[in-house]
Amino acid sequence: MARYLLLKHYRGAPAAVNDVPMDQWTPQEIEDHVRYMSDFAARLESTGEYVDSQALAPEGTFVRYDGEGRPPVTDGPFAETKDLIAGWMIIDVDGYERALALAGELSAAPGAGGKPIHEWLEIRPLLGASPTVTDCH
Repeated sequence: MARYLLLKHYRGAPAAVNDVPMDQWTPQEIEDHVRYMSDFAARLESTGEYVDSQALAPEGTFVRYDGEGRPPVTDGPFAETKDLIAGWMIIDVDGYERALALAGELSAAPGAGGKPIHEWLEIRPLLGASPTVTDCH
């Protein structure tokens, strides 16, 4: 089994086919989208392929260590994660081809007008566990 991150973007990826921003959707369209995402996760949970997922709030802060007693620094003028990333899902699947198939299906979540978004999702493998070193004498 291999774990993959399916990353949903607000911006930064190529535009979706149904590219109406979520803040312009009706309450019913948002409800339908959330239900699709929930049903998708539940199906993967039943097959043992679901690990975790979260939608992200628009608030966020960029912080870095800048020495003792110094305040955090907000990076700019670059786009911040809160402007780019809408949410994520981690899946545990047999391999890359299965991850591709599931990402393609997730891309069809409904959006404005109830039509599939056909959004681009980023697929990133999670780094595996380090090999175990055993002491053999």
